[in-house]
Amino acid sequence: MKKTFAVLFLFSAGALPAQTTPESMRLVLAQPLQASAVTDSQLRRYVVRKVPALVRPARAAEWTAEAQRLRKKVLDEVVFHGWPHEWVEAPTRFEDLGYLPAGKGYRLRRLRYEIVPGFQSTALLYEPETLRGRVPAILNVNGHETEGKAMEYIQKRCINQARQGILALNLEWIGMGELAQEENLHWYAAHLDLAGANGLGVFYLAMRRGLDYLWQHPAVDRGRIGITGLSGGGWQTIVLSALDERILAALPDAGYLSARSFGGAELIGDNEQSATDLNAIADYAQFTAMRAPRPTLLIYNEEDSCCFRAPRMKPFLFDPVRPFFELFGKADQLGWYENTDPGDHNYQLDNRMHSYRFFARAFGLRAPEEESPAGADIKSIPELTVGLPKDNLTLPGIARKLASRITRPPLPEPGSAREAWAREQRAKLAQVVRYHPVTVEGAWPMANTYGKGLKTIGYRFDFNNGLSATGAWLETVAESGPQANLHAPWTIILNDAGKKAAGTEVSDGVNRGEQVLAVDPILIGDGATPQYSYPVFDRMLASLGERSLGLEATQLVAIARWIGKTSGQPKGRLEANGPRTQTTALVAAALEPEMFSEIVVRQGMRSLRHLLDAPVDYRKVPEPFCLDLYREFDLDGLALLAAPARTTQIGVARRVYPASTARLPGFSRRPRAL
Repeated sequence: MKKTFAVLFLFSAGALPAQTTPESMRLVLAQPLQASAVTDSQLRRYVVRKVPALVRPARAAEWTAEAQRLRKKVLDEVVFHGWPHEWVEAPTRFEDLGYLPAGKGYRLRRLRYEIVPGFQSTALLYEPETLRGRVPAILNVNGHETEGKAMEYIQKRCINQARQGILALNLEWIGMGELAQEENLHWYAAHLDLAGANGLGVFYLAMRRGLDYLWQHPAVDRGRIGITGLSGGGWQTIVLSALDERILAALPDAGYLSARSFGGAELIGDNEQSATDLNAIADYAQFTAMRAPRPTLLIYNEEDSCCFRAPRMKPFLFDPVRPFFELFGKADQLGWYENTDPGDHNYQLDNRMHSYRFFARAFGLRAPEEESPAGADIKSIPELTVGLPKDNLTLPGIARKLASRITRPPLPEPGSAREAWAREQRAKLAQVVRYHPVTVEGAWPMANTYGKGLKTIGYRFDFNNGLSATGAWLETVAESGPQANLHAPWTIILNDAGKKAAGTEVSDGVNRGEQVLAVDPILIGDGATPQYSYPVFDRMLASLGERSLGLEATQLVAIARWIGKTSGQPKGRLEANGPRTQTTALVAAALEPEMFSEIVVRQGMRSLRHLLDAPVDYRKVPEPFCLDLYREFDLDGLALLAAPARTTQIGVARRVYPASTARLPGFSRRPRAL
């Protein structure tokens, strides 16, 4: 055991007065009870067990049928979950804004298009200088580059595609280039989840609109459409080409990984890549297999400076998928290339040349021997700016628009109708937060103190689902002995910043003669994973069908049952400080109202709507951004379900964790490989 654990709560018999102070409690509560590396390991094992297995069928026809089933399920239950049908099925609306000056062998057209009502994006179409009949087309989708569609390597690739006789459509990506507003950064997709529409939907519609444009273009040969991109563009490539069979050839350059990789060094946290419930239905290995038998080349980089290093990806994405292409007698249609020049996160010359050869083979064209020089044709960001409406929506703006459509039926009158309503609402809440009760398998005393009228025990709580939480139990000790306070009332205290910040509430409870348990559930306090600047495990859990909000509520209820049994008092108080623990506490009390006599909330929110209106930064308050939560419930409704427990709110922060105005450069928004 590490020394920091061994010395926990080392206060001498005279160190603590009988009447505690917040300062003295903070000294006790500040000591960690579990290392973040332990939590990290537990969560990795927990999520990897939930990854769907990739099972090779006996015949090609079986996989064809299964792939169609998966496509429909992913689109219906994940991608378009909660999205208005009229938005999803709206006709493609591209506005042609004319040509820009271009170099030899190609023409350059500016386009603007609608993703959903009120939210537009831009694109560039690189055309062969001379169009004869129908020609192949490539959808070029981009990654996390601030320059967006103006990136030099993207321009060079599109220019060369056009000079090779291919229509090249280059889409701006949400959060980048002309869409680089703060509220379009990808963690704001969580606001869409909260409002009841899976955040993945807007990203999917953005790229599908581009495919629709090419499909309808009179010069495009519909049998020869391809897609390619780096990083987030690689993710877009595999998702769209797996789910939409109109795409013949696909070349993702990095950009995605199998969720089974989470068991090792790899993690990814972007909201669209780890979209809620996506990998619970199909892992990215299944997405890759859905490409069979269409031409597919996977490019990964040997020493990728961002993530997705080739040796770590091949065992999960190529080796197990190749047999699916073999089912169709098309093993040669799945290619693998490991880039070593320069070997970092790139779509530079070596990777571009491989792309030209790949698409030439797929389209029946002559492959170029070298890249056509395009350096003199590279344009600046202002030169390639198409222009967007000043009132163009952002991701939270779309979420607020969706939230305005929410209606809730009136509350039934007290009596049997109200009771039936409450049972129905609790069942719905359990489904929304994925509430699966757990039990405390072990409450391990990690350290303790005794003296000067105060007894403390630091616990690690192990649950039967393989996860854990920690808590510090504090109580006064009467002169008649340590058991005299056994049946005193108990209070569980939560704080968004962890138990180390709960000194005031703990001191107040102890001084009232209560048994106090300051708890850090998973992902908070001792249960946090501070090595990541992004709530990656919230995304991992959501992607695999779990909800961090539900997990924390289940832990809270299990600990409440434990302390009730241990103390001899089956019902106690619950205090929370901050919007994260406020939501967890109210959900737990709403689901298990018999456990609590009172819920006290400090510095919380009056409504979940605040998360949309501020807008609140998801990275700092991940739990409440639970898919469908605000569409189905608000905080006052949760408090009502917690009755007969009384809910009291003390202090409301005017702006709870508002959005940051800082832009993060390059790939720093994504967690790096360990």
